[in-house]
Amino acid sequence: MGTSFPRMLTLLRKESGRSQKQVAGDLQISQALLSHYEKGIRECGLEFVIRVADYFRVSCDYLLGRTPDKTGAVIAVEDIADDDPETRDNQRKGSILPTLNKKLILNSVNIVFDILQKCNHKGLTSEVSAYLNLAVYAVFRQLYTANPKNPDALFSVKDYIFPAAVNAELGKTAAKIAHIAAGGATDGENGLDESAAPSIVPDVISRDYPLFASSLFNLLRNAETRLG
Repeated sequence: MGTSFPRMLTLLRKESGRSQKQVAGDLQISQALLSHYEKGIRECGLEFVIRVADYFRVSCDYLLGRTPDKTGAVIAVEDIADDDPETRDNQRKGSILPTLNKKLILNSVNIVFDILQKCNHKGLTSEVSAYLNLAVYAVFRQLYTANPKNPDALFSVKDYIFPAAVNAELGKTAAKIAHIAAGGATDGENGLDESAAPSIVPDVISRDYPLFASSLFNLLRNAETRLG
């Protein structure tokens, strides 16, 4: 059954504010067995998956990690919010994969920066922005240099230094983001106060970002699938 079911079972229980004892009683199993299911120590049968789906009012596909939508809906290109006429034109021309991925990324970044605005922390926003800038820079440069006829005057960092330099900077920036988000001070600025960190759970994301939530959930799922 993989790792998705234990993770989603735990998440749904915590989102609902119920204890293991309460959920176990409602599902007519022992608390110890529920704990084993949540930790992935034991696998349950299909009948129990259906029972859990009915209990939390979600789809079995959602419980098993097959869709990021609690209802079991599968996202399609036309379902993703987008106000970019160029993207819609590309969709009509048949460039579905670039269109889909562009929407997923842009919509997800909208959520990220809205969360940063709520955090109201200049250092954290700067480091997240730097990380995303570096990632886009790296991808664009790799595409740009794929054609040797493109002029090399656009970049000042030497080709042989670029891969190591950008990877090192991405790693350093990611470490600073994690440090600040955990409340650590950096560059003379205090870290993010725990009280300023917004509550981020699937139901809150769906409520606060009804147009973009499905994009973020799909992006997260795609990333975790790639990470194995």
